[in-house]
Amino acid sequence: MSQTTAFAAATQPITSDTRISTDSAGLRHGDITIESPLGAFPAYYAAPDQPGPHPVVLVVQEIFGVHEHIRDIARRLAKLGYLAIAPELYHRQGDVRGLEIAQIREIVFTVPDIQVLADLDASLDWALANGGDAERIAITGFCWGGRITWLYAAHQPRLKAAVAWYGKLRGFATDIQPRYPLDVIAELQAPVLALYGGADEGIPQPDLDLLQQQLTEAQSASQLQVYPGAPHAFHADYRPSYRAEAATDGWQRLREWFKQHGV
Repeated sequence: MSQTTAFAAATQPITSDTRISTDSAGLRHGDITIESPLGAFPAYYAAPDQPGPHPVVLVVQEIFGVHEHIRDIARRLAKLGYLAIAPELYHRQGDVRGLEIAQIREIVFTVPDIQVLADLDASLDWALANGGDAERIAITGFCWGGRITWLYAAHQPRLKAAVAWYGKLRGFATDIQPRYPLDVIAELQAPVLALYGGADEGIPQPDLDLLQQQLTEAQSASQLQVYPGAPHAFHADYRPSYRAEAATDGWQRLREWFKQHGV
């Protein structure tokens, strides 16, 4: 598969002049199958090609699934010394890589949060059985995965740190997706660094203000960073939404956040 076709169809055409491409030199990486009580599912991993244990980072996909951008992020983290693993969290509901955005949304709305959290737990178990350090565990996620990052930070007590990139903060509760980040602030098991765009039309300023208010009231160690003028998906270097200054600053903050919290 070429680098271009490795991106989800809904993201085409790729913005090539700003796109970051990370090679696999010095890494172990590839597609794997993870077993779980709900059934096996695929994932992509990348890790330093040297003995561990390595700190673990779970990488939670955008709405487009585990396409080339998410795989590249896993390799970026591996270059920093992490064992990064990106599970295919829609696998049981369908393969979204060849679909248009409206079709993807139809699938995403059928993916139960309880399934997602269980598959992340199984992914973590795989990482710990394959060179991961049980004392150094983090998670990061983008867009759809940003919301999941918050939920997982309230779910997994072994987690040390989390970084959520522009995940939706609230919405209509359903049996499939019963809670949103603003519902779980008091339950966080690990501090979350929240990276959001001030010009994100899908996550308005009042939602960010409410998030900050709840974090303050809960005396949470989590932090909110808002980039004025940055749109949704400002870290997606392969899309027109990319904003290099905000993305670069956010990535540096991610690195410092993980280090600060022992990951």
